[in-house]
Amino acid sequence: MQKQDEEKSYFLRYLSLAPVLAVLSISVAFSTWAVFNYFFPDLLFHPMP
Repeated sequence: MQKQDEEKSYFLRYLSLAPVLAVLSISVAFSTWAVFNYFFPDLLFHPMP
């Protein structure tokens, strides 16, 4: 019985960790993309002369 309770706690810990990791990874990816576009703008919106 105790092993089942332990598995439930691990499962709940996983469920609470997965969304946090997803938000962090998406935030890091978007921030990297935004910084890259700041230094190297897209030529579609900033055409070369």
